[in-house]
Amino acid sequence: MPVGNTSTAEEKETLVITEKPFQLIVWNDEVNTFEWVIETLEEVCGHTHEQAEQCAYIIHFKGKYAVKQGEYDELKPQCDAITERGIGATIEIMVD
Repeated sequence: MPVGNTSTAEEKETLVITEKPFQLIVWNDEVNTFEWVIETLEEVCGHTHEQAEQCAYIIHFKGKYAVKQGEYDELKPQCDAITERGIGATIEIMVD
């Protein structure tokens, strides 16, 4: 690789491809029922009942779970809708 600040089109393309998407994390608590979390994931995230149920169990046993991945602008309204229902949720950048 050349020394200096030279940049090729290939390097720029690689930078775009390797940008990290975000993940929507839902957090466990001792307040919300499984049913409420499942219903929320179905309505807000578009999960099937089975997907939402599996996510709820993982959230319960692991303390948190990334229920959806994507771009920040896509996940932000969903995160807001989940927190408006009294369920803890955050958006985090994905790590390798």
